Amino acid sequence: MEKLHTVPEAAELLHTSERFVRRLIAERRIEFVKVGRHVRIRESALIAFVVAGTVAPMTTFDASGRAA
Repeated sequence: MEKLHTVPEAAELLHTSERFVRRLIAERRIEFVKVGRHVRIRESALIAFVVAGTVAPMTTFDASGRAA
């Protein structure tokens, strides 16, 4: 079974505040698991969130619209 992280643990892994993680949960922008009244976040969900937000760097061609 994959490790389930608490909100404070998830915030630490993402280097953000707990409030940000709670907002992601409230807005359903990240997958989470309810264990009774507790909320847990799978490590794979944290990785997927980071990957989804990753932006590729611009190349010289992209910046100017023509090759260097």
